[in-house]
Amino acid sequence: MNRILTLCAATAMAATAFASTASANAFVAWEVANVAWNDVLNVRAWPSSKSAIRAAYPNGTPLSMTGRCMNGIDLKDIAAMPASLQAEQVRYTWCEVWHDPKGTDEWQAGWVYGRYITPMQ
Repeated sequence: MNRILTLCAATAMAATAFASTASANAFVAWEVANVAWNDVLNVRAWPSSKSAIRAAYPNGTPLSMTGRCMNGIDLKDIAAMPASLQAEQVRYTWCEVWHDPKGTDEWQAGWVYGRYITPMQ
C-alpha cells in the first residue's frame, strides 16, 4: 500500500512540475484577430479543423503562446520581424496556445489557426 501511495505522490509531483514548466514557457504576445464580428476563434485539441473544440475566444483576446507552430515555425525566432511579417509567417499553419478554458487554473495546450491570430501591438 505504501508503495502505491509513494507512486501516486511521485506522479502528482511530476504532473505539477510539468504544468509549472509548461506555463512558464508560455508568453502573451499574440491576440485573436480577423474573426468575423459574430464569430469566435476555436482552440482545438490538435492542429486540425476536425479536432475537438476546447474553447472559443473573440477578437482582441490575448493568447498565451507556447511559441511552437507547425511547419517548423517558432514564434520566438520571428519575434524581431515587423508584426505584418510575423502574421504572414503563421497565416497558413497551426500554432500552439496554453490556455485555461474553464477559468479553473486547469491549464492545457491547444491549437489555433494562424490566419486568426496577430502579434499584439
